[in-house]
Amino acid sequence: MNHSGPIIRRKLSDEVLDRLKGLITGGELQPGDEMPSERELMARFGVGRPAIREAMQALASMGLVAISHGERAKVLKLSARSIINQVDATAKMMLASSKDSLEYLKNARIFFERGMVREAAEKASPEDVARLREMVETQRAALGDAEAFISADMLLHTQIAVISGNPIYIAFSEAMLSWLKEYHTEMLIWTGKENTTLAEHEEIIDCIARHDTDAAENAMIKHLERSRALYVQNEAS
Repeated sequence: MNHSGPIIRRKLSDEVLDRLKGLITGGELQPGDEMPSERELMARFGVGRPAIREAMQALASMGLVAISHGERAKVLKLSARSIINQVDATAKMMLASSKDSLEYLKNARIFFERGMVREAAEKASPEDVARLREMVETQRAALGDAEAFISADMLLHTQIAVISGNPIYIAFSEAMLSWLKEYHTEMLIWTGKENTTLAEHEEIIDCIARHDTDAAENAMIKHLERSRALYVQNEAS
């Protein structure tokens, strides 16, 4: 920390933002509660309306409150999913503007999923395995409907992350898959690859059911390396 530099006067709205965050993190305001009115906050903190509005907008951009026109802002429940949702649009813009970023994401997904499937192979209960098998059958029933088939595919991969019991893993799985879905353009004109995907999913689930972590990881890597070429940037967009 630089102790010799000039003292920088903070904006009023930054001070208000810290106070409002304190109300939320300190528990005075709970998820679902309405925020105090602008008038109440102006009186409480001794500042004008612009500082309050700027601070409230900052809270909204952080995902701490939801602002609806004509209503009081409400405190949101923080979760891994809500935090990741804050960067969702920006992440999609980054991926759209850079082929390198898309390759990095595909690599990150393989790294992530090989760990997730090992977790699943270690922890899966018979009920977990039965749920995965049901999801493969749902995907099989969607043959011929590309959008439904892809959605079922994504749900199955996220369900593997669900077995970990870690909400951050689940949120990351949902986010990465939704970002990759933007690049499923070529996937919609598969020719016979759907049955290969179903067979690979069944192999992965068989490995999970046997609690064979190494085999499950190898089956997942084989599956994702084959399918990664199907995620491409749409040059026409």
